[in-house]
Amino acid sequence: MRILMPLPDSDFDVTEVAVPWRLLTDAGHQVVFATERAGVRPAADPRLLSGVIFGQLGAEPEPKRFYDELTADPGFAATVAWEAVQPSEYDGLILAGGHAPGMRQYLDSAVLRTKVAEFWRLERPVGAICHGVIVLARAGVLAERRTTCLPKYMERMAYYATAWKLGRYYRTYPAYVEDEVRATGARFSRGPISTVRGTATDDGPAFAVQDGNYLSARWPGDAYLFARRFDRLLTT
Repeated sequence: MRILMPLPDSDFDVTEVAVPWRLLTDAGHQVVFATERAGVRPAADPRLLSGVIFGQLGAEPEPKRFYDELTADPGFAATVAWEAVQPSEYDGLILAGGHAPGMRQYLDSAVLRTKVAEFWRLERPVGAICHGVIVLARAGVLAERRTTCLPKYMERMAYYATAWKLGRYYRTYPAYVEDEVRATGARFSRGPISTVRGTATDDGPAFAVQDGNYLSARWPGDAYLFARRFDRLLTT
């Protein structure tokens, strides 16, 4: 199966991209990356690789190792332009997240929203995690659909914990992600209140919502569960 994963040029979330790429590739699927212009080699948010603040709040060691493997893969630099994407050529679509300023290129793109809406109408598997759900919200496809996204309490806690040093690093937009998603008429599911991450061997703390061919998750801590469930969507 061919899976399309659009990305901004910079600042996407390490875990939300590298974990699905690694697990889905290992399951035999091909992940094709797309950026605004063809041939751009995208880069993750560097703070998530080094540790957001005092070495904390960044990606875990295994997702960082997956990211190193991803960046060494020739396909990662052979990106397709968003405008050139033909939705019918793909079996699945994944919209990853990230909260740093570079994400606005991706979240604000009218071209990308048009392509995403076209893919949505094909009724093939669509997965979105964290801020990636905003792309679907802005594409106008979430009304009455069950979804989760980055919960307000998580976004607020991260902002309050770091604003003294990083300013609005954790607030990509004035509105919270949850509020923007709810405003579409989507049926929002927050999930359990927790900041414990799921892992390669433990999905207990993780949370994802499936509504037909659509799968959503909240944050990097759901990435392993999200990837495994998306694989099932593709193959069942």
